[in-house]
Amino acid sequence: MKKILQLLKPYWKKLSVSLFLKVVGTICDLLLPWLIAYMIDEEIPRLQLQSNQSLNTLYGLGFLMVLIALLGFRLNVFANRQAEYIAAYATETLRNEVFEKIQTLSSKQVDGLTRPSLISRMTTDTYNLYSAMASIQRIGIRAPVLLFGGIIVSFSLDPILTLVMLATLPFVVLVTTYSTKRSLPLYKNTQKYTDYLILKIRSFIQGVRVIRALSMKEYEKDSFKKVNERVIEAELEAHRVVSKVGPLMSIIMNLGLVIVLVIGAYRIFGGTTNKGQIMALVTYFTIILNAMMSITRVFILLSRANASAQRIDEIMELEEDIVSGELKEIEKVEPLLEFHHVNFSYNGKVNNISDATFSIKTGETLGIIGGTGSGKTTLIQLIMRFYDAQSGKIIYRGKHIESYDLKTLRNDMAAVLQQDLIFSGTILDNLTLGKNYDMKDIEEAIRIASADFIYEKPEGLDYKVHAKGTNLSGGQKQRILIARALLKNPSVLILDDASSALDYETDMKIRQALRSYNNMTKIIVAQRISSIKDADLILLIDEGKIIAKGTHEHLIETNEQYRTIYEHQLGGEVL
Repeated sequence: MKKILQLLKPYWKKLSVSLFLKVVGTICDLLLPWLIAYMIDEEIPRLQLQSNQSLNTLYGLGFLMVLIALLGFRLNVFANRQAEYIAAYATETLRNEVFEKIQTLSSKQVDGLTRPSLISRMTTDTYNLYSAMASIQRIGIRAPVLLFGGIIVSFSLDPILTLVMLATLPFVVLVTTYSTKRSLPLYKNTQKYTDYLILKIRSFIQGVRVIRALSMKEYEKDSFKKVNERVIEAELEAHRVVSKVGPLMSIIMNLGLVIVLVIGAYRIFGGTTNKGQIMALVTYFTIILNAMMSITRVFILLSRANASAQRIDEIMELEEDIVSGELKEIEKVEPLLEFHHVNFSYNGKVNNISDATFSIKTGETLGIIGGTGSGKTTLIQLIMRFYDAQSGKIIYRGKHIESYDLKTLRNDMAAVLQQDLIFSGTILDNLTLGKNYDMKDIEEAIRIASADFIYEKPEGLDYKVHAKGTNLSGGQKQRILIARALLKNPSVLILDDASSALDYETDMKIRQALRSYNNMTKIIVAQRISSIKDADLILLIDEGKIIAKGTHEHLIETNEQYRTIYEHQLGGEVL
């Protein structure tokens, strides 16, 4: 509830007007049964005495009822529209805040929360809060007015029968309390399993080609079925609690009505009450119990929204573990990058990088090679401060890397990462990412990246690319990504396995073209020695340790493991 009030606070003026109109509209609805009772008990008996004045009064009261009904309808419709407007814009603000917060999370925090869970919290959980905010304004205000207003008017008609009606309310409160307490943990459990389902769907879509190639369709089908069944079981468990509420409320309402009618009949025969009053009381009793049922539904919605609010707060309350420094200027100091006995672990138990020490100067090329999972990409993530080292020092341009403002640091670099994305849109959109570049710079970046295939497309730079570049080959995507990075004209160009889908000839052309960027430092992570053999410094990594470093020629002469890799890949021939 606290989260919802925080979201609604900026709209308090509109909210105040909306709630006032909702109250007035609801009071209009409450007046109608009372007017009907007055007409039956007072004006109709007079009409039987052939009183023309009573007939005119009946017409007047009927016209007044129509006006009140229309006024109530118009006010309630306007208030409901305002409720939807406020809830929609409050949810938009929340999504923007969550999105901005997610952008500040470190890779470690994203890994901990998991990407599917973040997607679920951005979509399903924010929608649950939207539903709760809209319902509180539409029903959460109207229902209490109907409840207390109905009780007050009922007391004015017949206090005895009103007390009989009120005797059923403790049972309603009991049902509401039970359902709210039981449903909250169940809804949290449902959201957790929904995260698993999103993860499964995402994994399937990303690996659909591999699944087909390996004939894993039945295995994936069974695996998805199990996860889907868990979601359904969690949903059903929550609904089993909620589904009892409606029938229980109906039983309470019907029993209450029977008791009121029986006692009311005795009171009519005893002359202590009138038929019109009984009709009005029955109507108000229905209004009161329906109001209680509406309040129960709001509490159930609030239970679900509360579970969602806790999941969103879990994101919003995370402290930044990658804290941005204060330095916003980078001086041209040598060496450009230094690692001094750097150690890093993802889980805090086993080192993924152990005692890494090396340095490179401006304009030099650093090559990094090693087996899968050896720690090559981890080094890149430390350089770009996606993670921070647990011990040791990383010096960039003479300053500790953590002293730089994150935006300043990363603007000084450009990277083509292993899982970099091609977005839906034109090729030009993917190259510029919304920034304005001179066409000559764009053409030069395309030339250096050997992405001339772009001009072979009928639309050229305006060629429409599907999401994740599914209508492009792997090599074409990598060349677009390299061109995108070059457009930034960075001090440091990082290529993390960016030529894995390129043939040897294209890879060589790009390497040769990059040599013209004398002042640009290149850091190249590769599986192929041919991609890094011209580097000024090559690091050979195994299980997070730099087991050898030097030039290609030096490593060929001094390190057997490097030499073996070279011979297996190239047969000893130099490209």
